[in-house]
Amino acid sequence: MSKNGTKKGFRIWKLPLYLIGAVLILAVLLVLFLTVTEYRPKDRETMTVTAGAEKKPAAGDTLTLMTWNIGYGALGDNADFFMDGGKGVKTADTARLESNLAGILKEIDLVQPDILLLQETDRSSTRSEHIDEYLRVGAHLEGFSSSFANNFKVAFLPYPIPPIGTVDSGIATYSSFTVSDAERVQLPIPFSWPVRMANLKRCVLISRVPLEGSDKELVLVNLHLEAYDSGEGKIAQTKMLAELLEAEAAKGNYVIAGGDFNQIFSCYDKAKYPQQEGKWAAGELDVSQFAAGWQFVMDDTVPTCRSLDQPYAGAEKEGFQFYMLDGFIVSANVRVESVITQDLEFVCSDHNPVVMTVTLQ
Repeated sequence: MSKNGTKKGFRIWKLPLYLIGAVLILAVLLVLFLTVTEYRPKDRETMTVTAGAEKKPAAGDTLTLMTWNIGYGALGDNADFFMDGGKGVKTADTARLESNLAGILKEIDLVQPDILLLQETDRSSTRSEHIDEYLRVGAHLEGFSSSFANNFKVAFLPYPIPPIGTVDSGIATYSSFTVSDAERVQLPIPFSWPVRMANLKRCVLISRVPLEGSDKELVLVNLHLEAYDSGEGKIAQTKMLAELLEAEAAKGNYVIAGGDFNQIFSCYDKAKYPQQEGKWAAGELDVSQFAAGWQFVMDDTVPTCRSLDQPYAGAEKEGFQFYMLDGFIVSANVRVESVITQDLEFVCSDHNPVVMTVTLQ
């Protein structure tokens, strides 16, 4: 072989090494970027409350509450999602996002809740075309106070292919009653570095509503508990939730926690929606972790969530896993009048909204 041929062969042989080196450098740079930009919330943070509502509830009043995981406006009946066995990553274009959001606002108008608890509400995310859904809903609810807390904030989420991209999302509480203050409380994080950097930082958003003619408060707790951990995270988060709620009840406050628990309450029959092999399995919230007197409220006549392993529209419904994930935990001094899961056929979100009517005793 000639000298020039030897040099050429050596250069070709080195090419894979250059490629491997470039990939390793990019991986290190990505880890450094995620480390520097990682969302690191404090254990407790005071959240901004937008002005709007001025009235106060009083003992004896009957209130309507609505909780809804709106799937960041992109998980309608056309969607499947890779984390649940589907293929979709970016599951809605701008037109579909606007259609889903319009349907969500329409349902809110029909229910006319006094208090609205939303989960998976995006502010500026690639997956939802950077639409500020928190402000969109707030602008629609004239005369409501509101607050927002991030539980998912990542400058760039590099997986899968194509990547999810920027995520700025969280939980939002809207109240037709005046809110004196709102606080974000960090829940236990079950993931360690490096997975933790690009994962959710689950929290509760506590909003305090002063009562007319009383030194007691209506304490609203908006939540979205762990979904994809091995189980320890759910247990730790539930334990902390129980401690927070019981501390408020001990003060004589009216306490209502609502949202997406990603679990069914153990006092309900899991066999109502049997677990299918190979589908994401919901956890079970052990109600014995709470002191006596707490009420665990779901409506199991209609599922609150469906699996995202395939699009829902036009599919045989028998092929889906259905879940009971959304509901409320209510203190003993609040009388539950009714609870209804609105059967919307998952057109606008992979969750159905749950509406509860209560009386402050």
